[in-house]
Amino acid sequence: MTVLRTRSAVQHARELNNILSCAAPLSLRAHSRPISGFNRPPPNYPGHVPLNFVERGALAIGSAVGSLLNPRRADLIAACGEATATPYFIYRLRDAMLSDPTGRQILRDRPRITSETLKLPYLRSLPENTVGRTYATWLDREGVSPDTRDNVQYIDDEECAYVMQRYRECHDFYHAVTGLPIFVEGELALKAFEFLNTLIPMTGLSLFASVRLKPAERERLFSIYLPWALKSGLQSKELINVYWEKVLEKDVGELRAELGIERPPDMREIRRMIRMQKKREKELMEQRGQ
Repeated sequence: MTVLRTRSAVQHARELNNILSCAAPLSLRAHSRPISGFNRPPPNYPGHVPLNFVERGALAIGSAVGSLLNPRRADLIAACGEATATPYFIYRLRDAMLSDPTGRQILRDRPRITSETLKLPYLRSLPENTVGRTYATWLDREGVSPDTRDNVQYIDDEECAYVMQRYRECHDFYHAVTGLPIFVEGELALKAFEFLNTLIPMTGLSLFASVRLKPAERERLFSIYLPWALKSGLQSKELINVYWEKVLEKDVGELRAELGIERPPDMREIRRMIRMQKKREKELMEQRGQ
């Protein structure tokens, strides 16, 4: 429904542009500037979908609402991230890379993170405490793959588009290093951390999805994981400047210390203990009722 609304807004914008163009006298059309809010610029790189002002606004609003209604729609989250990252935030992140030696090397090399480039069987063979093994173990436990990340389409600057792609493909490394799972509560905790580390608006906007959590989950998010995100997000180094492909054999605890990241309480373990406690309480109540 959200996608249909976005497409409808784009279609209406184009129709309005055609109406305005046709309605203008020929003499005015020859000398007047095009209406920048409704004209689509040419693409800047393969796969680029340039948007005018109206289309970008419709995409930002539609994808944000759709993401709130269904936080598991990765395509809408990606679109929201791209539509809201300009004109300032993605340039700030690019500049952070340009000001760092490792960040500059990443921008020169432009590596991509996939199951092929990382050679997952090799990562699974690494010692247990390494970054690569931690990452592979997290992927296997959560049942996800690095090959599922959408390509960036809606960011106009080609270099900034790569920066957004790099952030997107590194997201699972952030999960692995922090140990946070992929269900909504874990994603929101990580998004809060990412917002304070990257300032990408979509990561902050994602926290509105906390209204969809159960009361106990929401209380846990605000009492445990948001304070952790605030502390680690503000004190940690810019994670966009980590060349993950070159630290796969490094001790993960050592890397956390270098980056200034404290590992949060194990969310899966907390949830498991709560389930066990509820089960014991239920068994006690049943015994008393006999």
